[in-house]
Amino acid sequence: MDDFLAARSQMALSLGFHIIFACIGMVMPFFMAVAHYKWLRTGQQVYKNVTKAWSKGVAIFFATGAVSGTVLSFELGLLWPTFMEHAGPIFGMPFSLEGTAFFIEAIALGFFLYGWDKFNPWFHWFTGVVVGISGLASGILVVAANAWMNSPAGFDYIDGQYLHIDPIEAMFNDAWFSQALHMTLAAFVATGFAVAGVHALMVLKGRNILFHQKAFRIAAIFGTVAAVLQPLSGDISAKDVAKRQPAKLAAMEAHFHTEKSAPLIIGGIVNEEEAQVNYALKIPGLLSWMAHGDSQKAVTGLNQIPKEDHPPVAITHYSFQVMVGLGMLMMLLAFIYFIALLKKKTWLSGKWLYKLFVIAIPMGFIAIEAGWMVTEIGRQPWIIHGVMRTVDAVTPMPGIAYSFYIFTAVYISLSLIVMFLLYRQIKMVSKIYDVHDDELTIKHA
Repeated sequence: MDDFLAARSQMALSLGFHIIFACIGMVMPFFMAVAHYKWLRTGQQVYKNVTKAWSKGVAIFFATGAVSGTVLSFELGLLWPTFMEHAGPIFGMPFSLEGTAFFIEAIALGFFLYGWDKFNPWFHWFTGVVVGISGLASGILVVAANAWMNSPAGFDYIDGQYLHIDPIEAMFNDAWFSQALHMTLAAFVATGFAVAGVHALMVLKGRNILFHQKAFRIAAIFGTVAAVLQPLSGDISAKDVAKRQPAKLAAMEAHFHTEKSAPLIIGGIVNEEEAQVNYALKIPGLLSWMAHGDSQKAVTGLNQIPKEDHPPVAITHYSFQVMVGLGMLMMLLAFIYFIALLKKKTWLSGKWLYKLFVIAIPMGFIAIEAGWMVTEIGRQPWIIHGVMRTVDAVTPMPGIAYSFYIFTAVYISLSLIVMFLLYRQIKMVSKIYDVHDDELTIKHA
């Protein structure tokens, strides 16, 4: 493995792990706050128990997210020094603000975890809300920095120099809103379905039914509402990418030839050498409509883009298909759940519905990973779109492959530790809480 591939692989590995920890860490506090609010309003012990159980999960993911995020910040400087030398002064503002949001989140989480029976109940609840808001702000600010890489703004590039820097314009670049909206909804979808699925599994096993039913409903509502909204944000993102990064759109859709009334390609096997997609379902005009709002308008194909500027088509296309396909499945499950809530109450007690949510546990996070691959691989060969190539930004330091192997071992170990802690937490919940007279009471202190 050469150093360039090793640097890219290490960055991809770090991002792939961190994005899961970060998404859960920024969404779970909102679930926790809703359960806490319900306890304060109703006095039902079950909601207090759910809040306390979820708060321990929030603490676990906050810690792991902080560790993996810190590693990423060092990797930017160590693996891509040329990029940071020029880009750091331009898009450094969202990173500095993200640090502020992170500190607020840490302080608020400390107040929440250790504030039981010490603060005014509503102030204690408010500290939990602050954890969620600051975590969400932190995620949006990081996405704004990534959006700048896709849509560089806030500077003039003259004779190889980055001049007239405007950090505000850089942060609020043309891509930040669509990317932040899409990523935020994706985090709620993935976390909502995963958490709901875990509690659905516990219901199916007959453990602490009331506890897990209440927790399931809160998580499921968050996840299903976000799943229905997600295609709208996807449409916004598609139109934005078509305007700013036609090469990325062409790779996403495996669209090799510019044509009017361009078809949307579903599935298929990409043959980059022959510039075609075999065995695919094609819907005439739909890609033109999705990209431009006009089914007759032409969509730029890869044949009009210099070959040296082509992203890897196959992996970008397959990742995009996985993301969209899983998103559609979760949206379908969302509609089924809404029908159950509004029309078919008997479905809510059916094992089949819980089983569907169990099956959906990994779907959201697989879709997030696939979407992140589309964003990053689809931008290649640029690290700053249209300005700096990735190969020109990598460190000249040798031996990056060994660093990649070490970091792989570290992240696998970290993941195993997190899974062990979560498994122990779920088992602990099963031992501590029991059901009596439709209320959860403490069985073991």
